[in-house]
Amino acid sequence: MSSIRPWRDIARRTSRQIMVGRVPVGGDAPITVQTMTNTLTSDAAATIAQIKRCEDAGADLIRVSCPDEASTAALRQIVRAAEVPIVADIHFHYKRALEAADAGAACLRINPGNIGSSQRVAEVVRAARANGCAIRIGVNAGSLEKDLLEKYGEPCPEALVESALDHIKLLQDHDFHEFKVAVKASDVFLAVAAYMQLADAVDCPLHLGITEAGGLIGGTVKSSIGIGNMLWAGIGDTIRVSLSAEPEEEVRVGYEILKSLGLRTRGVRVVSCPSCARQGFDVIRTVEKLEDALQHIKTPMSLSVLGCVVNGPGEARETDIGITGGGNGKHMVYLSGVTDHHVQDADMIAHIVGLVEAKAAEIEAGKSVSMDVTHGKAA
Repeated sequence: MSSIRPWRDIARRTSRQIMVGRVPVGGDAPITVQTMTNTLTSDAAATIAQIKRCEDAGADLIRVSCPDEASTAALRQIVRAAEVPIVADIHFHYKRALEAADAGAACLRINPGNIGSSQRVAEVVRAARANGCAIRIGVNAGSLEKDLLEKYGEPCPEALVESALDHIKLLQDHDFHEFKVAVKASDVFLAVAAYMQLADAVDCPLHLGITEAGGLIGGTVKSSIGIGNMLWAGIGDTIRVSLSAEPEEEVRVGYEILKSLGLRTRGVRVVSCPSCARQGFDVIRTVEKLEDALQHIKTPMSLSVLGCVVNGPGEARETDIGITGGGNGKHMVYLSGVTDHHVQDADMIAHIVGLVEAKAAEIEAGKSVSMDVTHGKAA
C-alpha cells in the first residue's frame, strides 16, 4: 500500500537482527537509543544511580567502560540493578571481556584486532557464546590500525570500512555472527561516507554515531546532521549521540532525532515558535518550563506553543494540545485541533501540564488517539 505522504517515507536498509539481552537490534526492530555512563564503573552505587537516570530518560541500552578488574568485579551488581541491557566497553585486555561476559553483560564492545592473537579472540567468542552475549565491533577514526594508516595515508572511508571488514572476518572465522558494527569519526563527512560504504558491504546491524561530537549544543547539531543524514537514508539500527554532557542528555537528543524523522516516538513532541514582538506571552521561557515539567510523560503526543495568531491556529490544528497567545494575558487553548477555552497568563503552565497529563492518561487507557497518529506524524 502506498503512503498518503510519500515524502515522509523512509525505506530502512535490510539488516539481520541480533539480540542484545532482551532488546532486538536490526531487522524491523525499533531503532534503539544508547548512552554511556561516565562514572567510575568500580563505583557501583554511582554507576547504578546514573543508569537509573538514563533509564528514566528512555535509554534502551547503556554502555559502561570496563578498563580494569575492579570495574568488571562491580559489573555483576550493576547488571542486576539495571532494567536495560548493559554493554561492557572493552579495549585492549581480552580478560576484561571474559570477566564482563561472565558478569552478565549483554554485549561486549571490542575491536577484535586489539584483543591479540586468534586464540584470544576465540576465548572471547567462547565466553560471549556461553553467556548469550552479542559483540559490537567499534572502529574509530582516531584509533585506526597502523598498517591501514600507512596504506591510506590518513583516516578515510575506505580505511574505516577495511578495518571493520577485517574485524568482522575475525569473528566469522570463529563462526560468531551475533555482532553489530560502528565506524565512527568526529568528522561528519568521513563518518557518513564510511557508514554508507559499510551498509552496502555487510548485512549486520549498524550502530551509528559521530564520535567526540562536542558539547550539548555543538554536539547535538553535529550528531543531528550526521546521524540524521544516515537515518533518513534508511541506514542505522541503534544510535548513540556522543556529547560532552550528562548521559541522559544524550538519550534525549537521540530521541529528538528519531522523533523528527518519524522513526520513533516517546514523550511530548513540542512545536513552538522562535518568538517575536507579536508574542502574547514569553514563548521561550514558557517552552523551557513546559519541557522541564513534562519530562515524566512517556506517552507519544504533541503540544504546540505559539506566541500569536499568525501561525498559532494552523499549528494547533495538527497537535493534541495547543496554546496561542492572545491579548491582555488571555490565551486560546486548543484540544485535538479544535478551539476549546481560554487561559490566563498566571495559570498557563500548570494548566497545560494538567491537560497533557490527562491526555496521556486517555491515550494509555485507549480512550483517545494522538493527533500524531491520525496525521501520520508518528512511527
